[in-house]
Amino acid sequence: MNIPKELLYTRDHEWVQETGDRVRIGITDFAQDALGDIVFINLPEEGDGVRMGESFADVESVKAVSDIYSPVSGRVAAVNADLLDSPEQINADPYGAWMIEVADITDRGELLDAAAYEKLCGEEG
Repeated sequence: MNIPKELLYTRDHEWVQETGDRVRIGITDFAQDALGDIVFINLPEEGDGVRMGESFADVESVKAVSDIYSPVSGRVAAVNADLLDSPEQINADPYGAWMIEVADITDRGELLDAAAYEKLCGEEG
């Protein structure tokens, strides 16, 4: 399982990349593996608000539909529209296939470093 050291993680298996005053959010290798082949994704629009702990997207795989939860509160500054036509990119490259960028961050949840996230995955695995 791939767990890049430079990212932060949530207990719900989202990853967070800080890029200046914004964060990029996607799902981890652990999450995409558990979901199986992803066939559809529903993303918010630029300008939409997201709230920490609430769903901002959902992904449909051959196994199930799963909500994706925001680790921060803020405004959607960018959406990776490429995923709408090619959701399988999440399976192929979960850390390259970011879903949204959030700006104007007003709140953030507890984030784990790579070592703590790896321990969590070991406990759940």
